Amino acid sequence: MTEDIEVSRHNAVRFPGISPRAYEHPVDRGALATLRAVPGFAQVVKTVSGFYNERGERLMALASSIRVGPKQYPELERLRHECAETLDLPAVPNLFVFQDPRIRAETVGMDEPFIRVSTGLVELMNQESLRFVLGHEMGHVLSGHAVYRTIMVRLIGLQLAMSWTPVSALGIRAIIAALREWFRKAELSCDRAGLLCSQDPTAALRAQIQVAGGIDPARIDVPSFLQQAAEYESVEDIRDSFLKLKSVETESHPFAVVRAAQLQKWAASENYRAILAGDYARRDSDTPTADWKDDLKSAAQSYKESWNSSADPLTKVFSDVGEAVSGAAGKVWNKFGNGNGGGSES
Repeated sequence: MTEDIEVSRHNAVRFPGISPRAYEHPVDRGALATLRAVPGFAQVVKTVSGFYNERGERLMALASSIRVGPKQYPELERLRHECAETLDLPAVPNLFVFQDPRIRAETVGMDEPFIRVSTGLVELMNQESLRFVLGHEMGHVLSGHAVYRTIMVRLIGLQLAMSWTPVSALGIRAIIAALREWFRKAELSCDRAGLLCSQDPTAALRAQIQVAGGIDPARIDVPSFLQQAAEYESVEDIRDSFLKLKSVETESHPFAVVRAAQLQKWAASENYRAILAGDYARRDSDTPTADWKDDLKSAAQSYKESWNSSADPLTKVFSDVGEAVSGAAGKVWNKFGNGNGGGSES
């Protein structure tokens, strides 16, 4: 499947017709499938879509920030087109730079998503790291994440406005929590899209170090930084495990060291090498799973692998309990599943 692979202007491989399923994290798809099954979610999507004014969002971006083009941030304009070409997007999203000293980037909109990056991000990162960031946002566009992220942002605002009605607020809170869990996994997917655009794991890691607080990456020891992720994942006190759960609940993004470790692991995987070699799912021939349960199964397998490799005591408890329940259920099914109690264990 390598005959139609082309080389872009930055000597990187391009991926004609690539399907987002080629790089999406299995838990991303599984979490989205779970989200769609939440009672009332379909109605919420319909309602929020009705009062969301995308034209207004686009006009505000046009009026209050700099639209990237041949004569405005031309270096970003080149990267914008390169990333769109690399992932073979049907249309090149507009890109705006807005004034904010914080490191921020986001994809906004439902019908015609556009990308916003902060001045703090543009000033801090070099060209290779910016390519990773723009590729990440292009991944959101290709995967259709912007629709659900936009809904999440609107619901958070709506939750604040309806805080005086406990029943309504609790219902919205449940959906927001599900959206945040999905979006944290969607961020892992789009980190992979960013790496496919940059094809430079070092540049990707540099960008994530800068997000974490590394103003000058030269002053950061990479093995020590990645060791932080290992320590975070392998806490020995169950109290720390509960603190981790409490902390992550309200986060829309995975923690920086966790993201970095996850992406470096994928960069070393056979899956990443296969995509670079041209062996990946194509949009014109990729058939989505007929049943969302297939995505849930993939997500469950990914969680199981994560549990098995984790040293976190609470994760181990969940894993052991899950295996015990699964084993007991299997024995019961083998004994009674054929209706006569004569089944044999396998």
